[in-house]
Amino acid sequence: MNADFLDAHHRHWQDAELLFGLGRLANADHLYGVAAECGLKRLMHAFGMTLTSDGGPQNKFDRVHVMEANKSGNAWDRYESYRSGHHQGTHYGLPTPSPFLDWDVSQRYAHQRDIDAPRVKPHRTGAAVVHALIKKAMVEGLI
Repeated sequence: MNADFLDAHHRHWQDAELLFGLGRLANADHLYGVAAECGLKRLMHAFGMTLTSDGGPQNKFDRVHVMEANKSGNAWDRYESYRSGHHQGTHYGLPTPSPFLDWDVSQRYAHQRDIDAPRVKPHRTGAAVVHALIKKAMVEGLI
């Protein structure tokens, strides 16, 4: 199966919003992080990130989650490195610090009582910022 970061971003964003509206905060929160990660990776590609033949990031340092840090940072940081080096990146900045520093992909194993509205709100806001940048990039023909 080939990676499609744009489709994955839209799908996870829509499902997160649906679940959020239904009060299913734990799964919504998880999907907000995944939606942000997928959207950032699609924008990173537009700003020069190279992909493998199956559509994944070619550089191993770009194979990170939105919160996960490696030698070169997390997906939020990696995005900034691509955006800042691209002539069209000026109007595609992200807020700092990342709202996902307390989000973890492994939370899918957590009990739902541990994920409450105050925890979800910044993740939802962060995913909404990425979603708005995706829409802007589509309108402007960047993606």
